[in-house]
Amino acid sequence: MLKLLNKIKTKGFNMTKIVKTLTYITTATLVLSTPIMADDISDTLEEALASYKQGDVTGAKEDVIYALELLKQQSGNTLKEQLPDALEGWEAEEAKSETAGAGMLGGGTVLSRTYKKDKSRVTIEIITDSPLVQGLGSMFANPMFNSGGEIKRINREKATIKYNKKNKSGEITLMVDKRFVVNVKGTKVSKEDLIEYTKAIDFKALKKM
Repeated sequence: MLKLLNKIKTKGFNMTKIVKTLTYITTATLVLSTPIMADDISDTLEEALASYKQGDVTGAKEDVIYALELLKQQSGNTLKEQLPDALEGWEAEEAKSETAGAGMLGGGTVLSRTYKKDKSRVTIEIITDSPLVQGLGSMFANPMFNSGGEIKRINREKATIKYNKKNKSGEITLMVDKRFVVNVKGTKVSKEDLIEYTKAIDFKALKKM
């Protein structure tokens, strides 16, 4: 659904296809979304259809873009479940989901959760639904991007590890399924702490989202 809406948003309207697309999304949303969110999204899409039929293409586009933001919010709420629980001896803060505007990351959803143990802090971030993320694929494949970092496979996913022993801080970055950028960063932590939190992420479940 998000891909269909993004296509409309970025490539403009095809007058014949828009009605079919909106009708499909409305039906799918009613099946997949929570009741309250489904009402908001389906109502907005129905308004878009009504605007289109009245010849108000600008109004229809505005409604579609708003529905896209609601879908990203719903997607973010679902993805929060992929942020792992705290490891033994650690405490976890509440997972957060934020929808970024077009000016940040080209639009998209940023999920994060912070974990604490004494003065140690680890934060896991997952970025998705952003055109910028799709464009980062080639950058991750470039050896120059990994300069100064250690390449390691974690749960069969290629990761770049950058760790400062003196400051006991570092980060692990991965591109998952060409759709998700995962960043695990920490302060006052060991490299093993960062690796263990990365291992705690269920990448197989993430790919199924």
